[in-house]
Amino acid sequence: MVALSAEMHDGRPSAAAQKPLRIGMLAPPWFAVPPSGYGGIEAMVAGLVNGLVARGHHVVLVGAGEPKTAAQRFHAVFSDPPSQRLGEPMPEVLHAAAAAALLEREELDLVHDHTLAGPLLARGRHIPTVVTAHGPVSGEPGDYLVALGTSVDVVAISQAQRRLRPEVNWLTTVHNGIEVSSFPLGKGDGGYLLFLGRFNADKGAHLAIDAARAAGRRLLLAGKLNEPAERSYFAEAVAPRLGGAVEYVGEADAVTKRELLAGAEALLFPVQWDEPFGLVMVEAMACGTPVVALRRGSVPEIVSDGESGFVVDDEEGLVRAIGAVELLDRRRCRARAELFDNARMLEGYEAAYRSVLEGRELSARARPEDSVLVLA
Repeated sequence: MVALSAEMHDGRPSAAAQKPLRIGMLAPPWFAVPPSGYGGIEAMVAGLVNGLVARGHHVVLVGAGEPKTAAQRFHAVFSDPPSQRLGEPMPEVLHAAAAAALLEREELDLVHDHTLAGPLLARGRHIPTVVTAHGPVSGEPGDYLVALGTSVDVVAISQAQRRLRPEVNWLTTVHNGIEVSSFPLGKGDGGYLLFLGRFNADKGAHLAIDAARAAGRRLLLAGKLNEPAERSYFAEAVAPRLGGAVEYVGEADAVTKRELLAGAEALLFPVQWDEPFGLVMVEAMACGTPVVALRRGSVPEIVSDGESGFVVDDEEGLVRAIGAVELLDRRRCRARAELFDNARMLEGYEAAYRSVLEGRELSARARPEDSVLVLA
């Protein structure tokens, strides 16, 4: 995580660096904050909101569903999250438009936007907008961030993500965090390997199955399976491989996820794209469970190869690594997860917010409104 520090003036912190902040937090509309099951962004936003409030800041959260965080004010654009419409444009666009109107009525220092469409409205605000790039930044998603220019300050969630598109108006890098203490340190005595995530070809569940079979190990698969593309992939690539020592156990809620991770000998993460941050890897390590992953995207930043798991280059490497996970110390896996605790994420975002506001303060000083241009 790249930390930012607030500016000092005359040996003392500036006003922006001292006062509690008033933050408008815009979550995506698809799941509740925090989610009951799948919803990595929503889980991250919940941890961020709760931590900021605990540190004395005032947070106005716009999301969907019922109020479940410590935010002092909560606005729900959708009373029921439109999860079944994930991928359709209108819920996202409607959410962004309604959120902009709601936040405009609040007295805020800045807006922190975690949505796709929301940043389009940043240019019309008189306060800064910080955007976290939760998704890919190659191709059109990256073109979009570049087109937003300096209307937003963008936070990367990994250095790997940031390197893919250096021309984005990056502010800093802050790794996603979890409340490590909420995850049990397990013994890994369940007698199974685990795949946990969306059923999408990019996540590589079919490769996890093939690697587990080749290693002669039992594998449980858990994850979201409700979008048409997910059901199609599952039917074509996963279902034919099930049976025997390979079992699909459904989507895991927060409790079940922790139980599965704590009992697993290892988490298999055969990712097939340059994922900017895989939160499930941190959750696994928090339970003491080593991660066996392919070397893509943020994986080498998150997993300490040979210490909290194995980072390999191909399917054969996955099989070899599975046979070696019992040599790893689960307490060292837990220690690695501590590097991604919510406290570190909060420090990173606080520094990012204050840096943006400090820049605004310095800019205002450099261009006083009462200055007069005299022409000869």
